[in-house]
Amino acid sequence: MMKPLLALLFLLWHIPSNNAIQADIIDELAVEFRAGNAKEIGKHFASSVELIVIDQEDVYSKAQSEQILKDFFIKNSPLKSTIIHRISSNPNYRYGILSLNTKTGKFRVTVTLKLIKATNAFLINELRIEQDRE
Repeated sequence: MMKPLLALLFLLWHIPSNNAIQADIIDELAVEFRAGNAKEIGKHFASSVELIVIDQEDVYSKAQSEQILKDFFIKNSPLKSTIIHRISSNPNYRYGILSLNTKTGKFRVTVTLKLIKATNAFLINELRIEQDRE
């Protein structure tokens, strides 16, 4: 009786919670920002994205947003990306703030993701890249 119970507890201990899996999206995005990979980041864009890149602000399509991000990375080649803050307590939203060091300076990247119920995936509906004032 004890062995099956221990086996069950062991299995439950090693199954990641849904929250842990969903929180990884911020980690994944930090890696893609460090790599300057607009194409991979673009895979996480919603069909329309509120995009603020330095002084350019509007709501763009997924394709336009990816191109604007690609242009940003061409002008500002990334060196390092660090997660400053994340909020993953709401099951329908994820929020992350990254510090992005580039060859041209330091930027603060704010990402807001919304859970799309049809696909059960978090997609970026707002992305903000601003000069870091620190």
